[in-house]
Amino acid sequence: MNLVLFRLFGLIAFLFGAALPLAANPIQQTKGDFVDKFRQLEGEDWPTPNEQRTASGAPGHRYWQQKVDYRITATLDEAKRSLTGRADIAYTNNSPDALRYLWLALDQNNYKRDSIAERADTVGTGGTIGMTAVRRAKRYQEWEGGFSGLTVTDASGRALPFTVVDSLLRIDLPAPLASGAQTRVRIGWSFPLIETRVIGGRSGYECFTKPDQDGNCLFLGAQWFPRLAVYSDYEGWHNKAFLGGGEFTLEFGDYDVSLTVPADHVVSATGELANAADVLSAAQRSRLAQARTAKEPVYIVTPAEALAAEKARATGTKTWRFTARNVRDFAFASSRKFVWDALGVKQDDPAMPLVMAMSFYPKEARPLWDAYSTKSIAHTIDVYGKFAFPYPYPTAQSINGPVGGMEYPMMTFNGPRPIKDKKTGALTYTERAKYGLIGVVIHEVGHIWFPMSVNSDERQWTWMDEGINTFLQFQAERLWDPKYPTRRGEPKDIVEYMVSRDQVPLMTQSDSLLQFGNNGYAKPATALVILRETVLGRDLFDFAFKEYSRRWRFKRPTPYDFFRTMEEASGVDLDWFWRGWFYSTDHVDISLDKVVAARLDSRDPEIEKAYARERAKMEPQSLTVARNTRMPVVARDPATRDFYDEVDRFTVTAKDRKDAEAAKKKLEPEEAEALKVKDNFYHFSFRNIGGLVMPVVLKLDYEDGSTETIRIPAEVWRYNAKNAVWQHVTPKVLKAAEVDPLWEIADADRSNNAYPRRIEPATLKVRDDFGPGDNRMQDMELEVTPDSIKTKPRPAKKDDDKPADSKAVSGE
Repeated sequence: MNLVLFRLFGLIAFLFGAALPLAANPIQQTKGDFVDKFRQLEGEDWPTPNEQRTASGAPGHRYWQQKVDYRITATLDEAKRSLTGRADIAYTNNSPDALRYLWLALDQNNYKRDSIAERADTVGTGGTIGMTAVRRAKRYQEWEGGFSGLTVTDASGRALPFTVVDSLLRIDLPAPLASGAQTRVRIGWSFPLIETRVIGGRSGYECFTKPDQDGNCLFLGAQWFPRLAVYSDYEGWHNKAFLGGGEFTLEFGDYDVSLTVPADHVVSATGELANAADVLSAAQRSRLAQARTAKEPVYIVTPAEALAAEKARATGTKTWRFTARNVRDFAFASSRKFVWDALGVKQDDPAMPLVMAMSFYPKEARPLWDAYSTKSIAHTIDVYGKFAFPYPYPTAQSINGPVGGMEYPMMTFNGPRPIKDKKTGALTYTERAKYGLIGVVIHEVGHIWFPMSVNSDERQWTWMDEGINTFLQFQAERLWDPKYPTRRGEPKDIVEYMVSRDQVPLMTQSDSLLQFGNNGYAKPATALVILRETVLGRDLFDFAFKEYSRRWRFKRPTPYDFFRTMEEASGVDLDWFWRGWFYSTDHVDISLDKVVAARLDSRDPEIEKAYARERAKMEPQSLTVARNTRMPVVARDPATRDFYDEVDRFTVTAKDRKDAEAAKKKLEPEEAEALKVKDNFYHFSFRNIGGLVMPVVLKLDYEDGSTETIRIPAEVWRYNAKNAVWQHVTPKVLKAAEVDPLWEIADADRSNNAYPRRIEPATLKVRDDFGPGDNRMQDMELEVTPDSIKTKPRPAKKDDDKPADSKAVSGE
């Protein structure tokens, strides 16, 4: 039906009192309050499978993606803190569509004063402002970032019309680019680098200019050239402006990059160094070769060489050339301060049998970085390789600088450093800094799998790279040290967030996330831990996860491809899990409200009435009878007693025996056998308070001292998502029961997990009932004497007229 007819029929339906729905849901609940937490997502919330993306979650036989190759030359101007470059770009249109224009990302424009990101930035309402925010606001009054001097031509040098839209650039092609065709454009640009510790961001520079420092700088290059935006089968052009939060989705291609920097700089970059003989000494090249087979990291640029370069700045420049194949981005770092160490990491992979793990860092990062950076890279390559696929590139690098943690193909920027003692100048590091470095290196290098290889859309779905990567980071940290102080991944640690009010579902677009770290990192990581350990089990999860990784290596998956693959490869329906953890803000709180111990009625009056008599004896005596002191009539006057005083309701009569015998003759053999069962029938009443349906992990303690843990599938909630009664039959006598004994399902309220209920321990903090209070006399430095209570303030000094300390304003 074309659009004209569709609108015409809609108008006719409206005029005749009927509504023409744009989409019809075939399943509609119109009676009662039943909520189907197990309703299938397929056909409702998930897009229809097609030739590009199949119902199994695999790429279809007509899957396609674009290819973009870059040849870039760029020059770093250390004095001006700026970068100038030119890129020759070859864009291959593998889509079935003809393209009239190209969209490119100009992410540096995020730092223009009038950018959407800058103009839309908000501040808190607490009445305070950090000192960094003050410095940033002041810097923007005198400085502005963003690309300038943009030029765009075709391969022959003919100018092409272009339009800048905030952080995007549209190039209008002279003719539509046909499917299967290639076009070439040349772009020139320049921009001022940001001072990262003032402006913030994912790149920029840091200079060591304090009185006791050497005055040199580190430069980190990221989002530093115009990059082709994605054109995909499910969205077309991905041209949502960069607002600073939602990160990047890009196309794969080959890079050939030449970086001209001061002659004494050491450069780290995406790819492999193609002209080592031009930029490294013979000794350094020898060490680099030695590192390939060494058992411990080897210094390529030694601490002594870096220190010498700091003290004697060279004149002139050198050009470092790097090549990289099948990557989606390119980053670099440059400084004369860099110490460089390396270690060859072997893999069981014919395509990439050896990876060079390398770290670049200034002396201010030692001795922490010497000890842990490169070894953390090697550990990541080992763990992630087993969970997903072998590391796919020849180098994996960790660079210390002003960026706390950021990832690019074969490159990561990581921030933790030791602390310098102000008196002695000695460098030491805290336990927090040690594990902070190990953790951030694992996390950022892990991103080279997700999303640098499994190329998900970071700007749309943060959890697909940050959450999956944090899950694997958690695994790697636990394999580094079982006692590793992990921040994210343990189910108990997500509870506070899960019950908080300011949250949105994981499927929310990145720029709209609340509590970004908890939403994008912690919750999805914890969900996958629970999926692996509790829902699927390790064997099924690991097989399915590896299949997802393998299918979408160097391709662009969506969440639906992940969900479908995990279900298809594991053989387990998980729609209820995705709906609860990814599409809602429900939390887990399963209460064990009641346990009933039941037995089978034997239909033997001798047994049943004896049992009833024993139960009656357990009931307390009437309080009135117990407190009466007068002798009752039946005790005083024997004449009032008869047959009924000699028997009670528990006495077995002849009729009871006759009826029981008659009933027994009517039983089928299997029914008679069933009545001989002596086991206890326990009924457990569970209540789903949090709303999120989950398996019920139930630990049973028996009176004989034995224990048993039963894992009740989540499907126990399929008929009623709020309440469920579950039966367990055992010859043993139950003593106690507990839900989630190992704290594995992120249950928010443990006080309702045990039956019988436990007395909850707590520690009360003791406060002083009478504190010093408001002592303005002391604050104003009054001199009070016993005979002078009404003392006046001392005469004001000249400094008293100055404003209050700025720290009071900043709140720092």
